[in-house]
Amino acid sequence: MDLTVTTLAERPELVDPMWQMLDTWPEFMLHDPVGWNVGRIATELPEFALVGTDEEGTIVARALCVPFVLDIKGRDPETLPATGWDQALLWAFSDLRHGRTPDSVCAVEITVATDRQGQGLSGMMLAAMRENAGSRGFTELLAPVRPSAKDREPHTAMEEYARRVRDEDGLPYDPWLRVHVRAGGVIDSVAPASMTVTGSVGQWREWTGLPFDTDGPVVVPGALSPVHCEATRGYGVYVEPNVWVRHRI
Repeated sequence: MDLTVTTLAERPELVDPMWQMLDTWPEFMLHDPVGWNVGRIATELPEFALVGTDEEGTIVARALCVPFVLDIKGRDPETLPATGWDQALLWAFSDLRHGRTPDSVCAVEITVATDRQGQGLSGMMLAAMRENAGSRGFTELLAPVRPSAKDREPHTAMEEYARRVRDEDGLPYDPWLRVHVRAGGVIDSVAPASMTVTGSVGQWREWTGLPFDTDGPVVVPGALSPVHCEATRGYGVYVEPNVWVRHRI
């Protein structure tokens, strides 16, 4: 399809339609307490919010990034944070508040509309994200990647899963990791606590439709690892691992 990609800085009128685009994110993923910062990207960092529209002008994809300072006291440019996605958002808006000049840019989200998946749009948006970062003077795009097929193996360690490759071409086994590597990305490390979602057992029942009435691990559709349920204490905790990928630009 003929995809047009623009930033919200160029087309601010697309902010509301972008958020109204239907997607397939699991409900529980929307309750990471750090995640509310994602909404700030559209208004405070619109040059890092990309929107993909089709020939009719319909929004079919979005890609969000945040810039931050990686080479600064307390942060290590050679060792990416174990708290991945959450840490990237916290650093970005802390640096913005303090007026620091960013030296790195990090992918936060690439989302394709529910009815447009399987058409290669995620790869196109990744390419646009890389191009946008390069045009703004960055030499590297960092990405705490959420492997798209990992939810089928919630008990497999992410380190093992991330390093698994196909026999026929040596590319990653996971489809989304494969897109990143084909685009020039290099798998760097695992972020074992990239996102954290906590809630009462009542909330987890609402989010997932599962009983959450037994202590121990609970496999939840869409989760990359089991949710730890403390039914007798009334809460559940989900800690999601992601995979850091470095894209040289």
